[in-house]
Amino acid sequence: MLAVPSQVLAAAPVDRAYIKSLAAPGKTVLVIEYYDGANTVVARKGYASATGFRALSAVDVRLDSETTLHLYGVEPCEGEMVNQREGFSGSCSDFGQQHLQVHLKSPKVILCRAFVSEENAPQQDVTCFGYYYFPGVLESVDNFEEQLLSIGALRLAKKQDGSPMRPDLVEAEKIGRLGYGMWADPRTRP
Repeated sequence: MLAVPSQVLAAAPVDRAYIKSLAAPGKTVLVIEYYDGANTVVARKGYASATGFRALSAVDVRLDSETTLHLYGVEPCEGEMVNQREGFSGSCSDFGQQHLQVHLKSPKVILCRAFVSEENAPQQDVTCFGYYYFPGVLESVDNFEEQLLSIGALRLAKKQDGSPMRPDLVEAEKIGRLGYGMWADPRTRP
């Protein structure tokens, strides 16, 4: 059963036209798609906020008073860290939370995917994509976990056997390990 969520979370790429169609003027839209074992969307929930969504931790996003979204398969490093390039000194968790909040600040749409068993859970394991649009400058769809790993804000969480929980994101972590974010501090290297 542990393999099924990672297969669902690594589902097909996001359809740019679809995610763009979810945008609403003056609001940040968040849609959660729930997948079954055959990678079929069986349910959707949508939220809109004029003020956006908030990071509760390096890997958790407050959706409403009853629901938290948890970025699956990633985690902050442990303890304290220093990143002189970014002027940061403090806990790994605070560093990750700051970067997650940056990713939550300006997307027009956040599309999250989860396994159908997560639909009514108070804390839902998800993978999320942001649709960013700045006229004439930028239009992109980026996976949150991939971006946070590649800038060194988070690292891959491991299973008990030491293998990564999200093998689809190994390459993103390799980029971060080149000396970005937490990896700029030699104390965070395993």
